[in-house]
Amino acid sequence: QVRLVESGGGLVQAGGSLRLSCASSGSIFSMNAMGWYRQAPGNQRELVARVIIGGSTDYADSVKDRFTISRDNAKNTVYLQMNSLKPEDTAVYYCNAERLIMGVPFNYWGQGTQVTVSS
Repeated sequence: QVRLVESGGGLVQAGGSLRLSCASSGSIFSMNAMGWYRQAPGNQRELVARVIIGGSTDYADSVKDRFTISRDNAKNTVYLQMNSLKPEDTAVYYCNAERLIMGVPFNYWGQGTQVTVSS
């Protein structure tokens, strides 16, 4: 079992920055992917960014050129640097870890951290 703990959320004005951290209780080195998802009230959970084993990254179109995901395998931590924040970025942000076991994906989730961007 992998436990993920997010931190770094909060209230920020539009145009500001936040950095989210996700600390894993286990090694993230062997994870197929580590990512950040978000869910706003009334909306489905959506992918924000993820980094896949080997280092390639995926971003939602809405956050490209503003958000950057990175992973520190030595610290078992994944980060999401969020710049030029907009009110529409307001959501609960969840950390995700995906492990492949015999080709089947198993997903682990953190408890979420609230990000609120005021206009």
